[in-house]
Amino acid sequence: MMRAGLLLSAAMTCVHAVATPQCIVPAKPGGGMDLTCKLTRQGLQQETRDAGKDAELRISYMPGGIGAVAWNSVLSQRRAEPDTLIAFSGGSLFNLAEGKYGRVSASDVRWVAAIGIDYGMIAVRSDSPYKNLRDLVEALRRDPEKVSFGASGTVGSQDWLKVALIAKQGGVDPKSLRPVAFEGGGESFTALLAGYVQAVSGDASEATLHALDGKIRVLAVLSDARLSGALANVPTAREQGFDVTWPIIRGLYMGPQVGEADYRKWVKTFDRMMAKPEFDRMRAAHGLYPFAMTGAALTDYIKKTVDNYGKQAKEFGLVR
Repeated sequence: MMRAGLLLSAAMTCVHAVATPQCIVPAKPGGGMDLTCKLTRQGLQQETRDAGKDAELRISYMPGGIGAVAWNSVLSQRRAEPDTLIAFSGGSLFNLAEGKYGRVSASDVRWVAAIGIDYGMIAVRSDSPYKNLRDLVEALRRDPEKVSFGASGTVGSQDWLKVALIAKQGGVDPKSLRPVAFEGGGESFTALLAGYVQAVSGDASEATLHALDGKIRVLAVLSDARLSGALANVPTAREQGFDVTWPIIRGLYMGPQVGEADYRKWVKTFDRMMAKPEFDRMRAAHGLYPFAMTGAALTDYIKKTVDNYGKQAKEFGLVR
């Protein structure tokens, strides 16, 4: 009996030792969070091949509360898991600043890496009567009830705020807007193509996935200058008279009690991975733009960003 117990214990130890790392997508498939984990998996596969190894990153989905369910799962059940990464975006940080994740702060998890930057955008179907951003704002001014837009989250989400900032500059009361809340950009675009909403407030990387088939028209990107790649011909909001930019970092965090050695291992892995030209090409293929930051530098950046988002949220009376 003792021998059997020892064998079982050894087997469990072995299984733990070769446990496959996972990346949790805190949304449904198809959006920017999903893209973050898939880009990470592709980059890590290249990194391990270069090192003469063969590793896999399992992707799992945990939608709910625009990241809140995954966040609370990490803090309550996955605090010390050394091989669990969770995707985050600028939207996650905005929700954190608003208090939508509860009485928590940016210091409650370990920030591992930012692997790219994205930008907000506004899109409609290719057969929409709205040819540019000003057309859409004029329609909102005439009758905001007739223009619903898909967003990851409802009033107070970053997707809502992007439209609210544009609408306010166009003389439209943000309180009159009609957002339709979805769990991620994938659902928003599905609703747009099905005709359930007239526009989508989302991210450029998500739009890139749909722009190539010609079924959508991106009215504006919320960047300082025009983007490269599939959206190169899309004008910025600034070009169309609306001084609104919205950069969105994409990256990964871990539980707060992950050991220092395991945390440093992941930080160094991402440092190596993102320093290679191959990763630049992968990132571009996923519709993201260069931005690489890890460890302590990222942690400081996150804290400052959350503070700035908190100030913006207070201006619109969104802080809980």
